[in-house]
Amino acid sequence: MKKTLRSLAATLAAGAMVAAGVATAAPASAAPGTTSLAEVLAADSGFDKNAKDFDILERAVLAVLDNRPDSPVGLLADGDRRATAFLPTDLAFSRLVTGLTGEKPANERATWQATRSVGIDTIEEVLLYHVIPSRTIYRKGVLAARGTRVDVANGDSVAVIVRDGRVFLGDRDRGATNPEVTVTNINRGNKQIGHAINRVLRPFDFSG
Repeated sequence: MKKTLRSLAATLAAGAMVAAGVATAAPASAAPGTTSLAEVLAADSGFDKNAKDFDILERAVLAVLDNRPDSPVGLLADGDRRATAFLPTDLAFSRLVTGLTGEKPANERATWQATRSVGIDTIEEVLLYHVIPSRTIYRKGVLAARGTRVDVANGDSVAVIVRDGRVFLGDRDRGATNPEVTVTNINRGNKQIGHAINRVLRPFDFSG
């Protein structure tokens, strides 16, 4: 990729500071931080054997922004804007590809190649279905939303289901297994917060 998520986030942050005329940093306790979720996704070294990180998700975000720089997905790279995102792990994408093709991808690179084949329109729609704009929702807030639907960035909503303290998310593909939240409060202390999920949310019936 010509531009990494880390450099993209840095560019957006610098632009926001210039626009706001910021000359000095505020005390750490005065406001939440502005580290973006894009910086979190860019923290590791790329494709590897760690199924619990976010290499495929990083590539998906970059692919959309490389093709559509003005996409709403760019919110994830702007740490000055509040957002909560459910972050599918590499395992989540592998499970998606396996479910759709009947074949388990050999590695993360193969998983990404299969994911990319659905096209930018679909990738963008899926990514936006994972993002709650304008709100920073920690685990406690997610638990409090049990039995309701939360509005997401593609204009739809996602159901929050809590069973015995475990959080599941209901999407638009009723025939698929609901994703479970596996790690919470990623990027704690910042305006953007993430929660890892073990399956990709589906904004429509992929098998239909």
